[in-house]
Amino acid sequence: MKTAAKTYKQLPMLADGPPGFHLLSKPSGSTCNINCTYCFFLSKEALYPNDKSRMSVETLEVYIRQLLESHTTPEVTIAWQGGEPTLMRLDFFKTAVEIANKHKKPGQNVQHTFQTNGLLLDDEWCAFFKEHNFLVGLSVDGPREIHDAYRQDRAAKGTFDRVMKGWEVLRKHEVDFNILCTVHAANEMHGREVYRFFRDELKAQWIQFIPIVERASKDTLDIANSGWGDENGRNRLLYTQTGNLVTERTVGGRQYGQFLIDVFEEWARNDVGTVFVQLFDVTLEAYTGRHMLCLHAPTCGYGPALEHNGDLYSCDHFVEPKYKLGNIHETHMQAMVASPEQRKFGNDKRDTLTAQCKRCEVLPLCNGGCPKDRFSMSKDLEPGQNYLCAGLELFYKHTQPAMRNMIMLLQQGQAPSNIMNLKAAEDERRTADMPCTCRGGKAFGDCHGNPNPPTAFGRITSAKQAILAAE
Repeated sequence: MKTAAKTYKQLPMLADGPPGFHLLSKPSGSTCNINCTYCFFLSKEALYPNDKSRMSVETLEVYIRQLLESHTTPEVTIAWQGGEPTLMRLDFFKTAVEIANKHKKPGQNVQHTFQTNGLLLDDEWCAFFKEHNFLVGLSVDGPREIHDAYRQDRAAKGTFDRVMKGWEVLRKHEVDFNILCTVHAANEMHGREVYRFFRDELKAQWIQFIPIVERASKDTLDIANSGWGDENGRNRLLYTQTGNLVTERTVGGRQYGQFLIDVFEEWARNDVGTVFVQLFDVTLEAYTGRHMLCLHAPTCGYGPALEHNGDLYSCDHFVEPKYKLGNIHETHMQAMVASPEQRKFGNDKRDTLTAQCKRCEVLPLCNGGCPKDRFSMSKDLEPGQNYLCAGLELFYKHTQPAMRNMIMLLQQGQAPSNIMNLKAAEDERRTADMPCTCRGGKAFGDCHGNPNPPTAFGRITSAKQAILAAE
């Protein structure tokens, strides 16, 4: 294994440095082998126009060594993302594991996570993931008809079938995986169907739902609506967190909340304790005063993003010149994460709340949401309201009784999954023609009161996948 020519001395921990943080590293930059229409990360190639966007072994070692030096927590996550990290080839990640084992401190446990579109996964990749206990995130937006709406290749062909082949190999090698699903205009009305597809057909036990919010201005909306690639000779537009308009693919604010409620009503009846939905887990934690996800924590700034050349940015959603903290070849990442500039970035999340947010009853759960989405006007006509506010408020208020019941169960030494018994008892008192509890406008018997609802979408058709799904 080649090692970096440049080495760093072990640094003393900064007095005001965080004990740990969650850095997203992008070894292939924003380069990807598919062309998702909504993926504004594709535009970040404009930051490095004459660069092949491939992390060198030297930068790899500097990155991992500094990351391990910066943590006093026993658990350290090395998170690989992109773009598409499999474009780096498998030998790169074999080297990364060797470097991590070389530099980890006594008592440190290193967890590798890996987000992928799945197209390049094969037996060799998945055997490696299994051997080294990688947690793999697979990007899927739902059944074929939904997934292929925006997740297409450069020939404008859907990628669903190829992604399912990757899923099949992950299952074959028993790799721990979760599903990352973006919520957008094509699936915002199909929360329960999307969730049931992941649970029943993909056998997913861990699911994340990420809202697609693409900002634009009057000057950039047309080009933004056409996508973020550089096809047809178009000049590439660098996406920045500016503008108060959104693309036609963007999820509606209230629709995002209704999507989550649609999923929650299915989950709370059937899957508490067996399927883990990230937002539901962190919401339950928030009722105890703990915030496990930066999006809904009071402050942020502990989720920086590392580009392939060692440039460090304040956040994965703010990879733009204004938020560049420096380069790890020149400044230790710990100093950058603890810098006054980065702390201000994180504290601004709390310090720039609108008056509407400050008086909102769900503020302790939401904390204004992600700063990247704060470009709408509040009810008081104050700028800086979260675009998703109506949906977030809808979700938090709707789930409040169930969440409080789960907290009560925990305090009584019972499992939160007992909420399903409470739901079943409530459902027995409902008639089919009563409004559904999800408040989506349908009768209970035609909605969550029907345990086997019809679907407008097809199932996985591969015989091999059908066998796996039946396990």
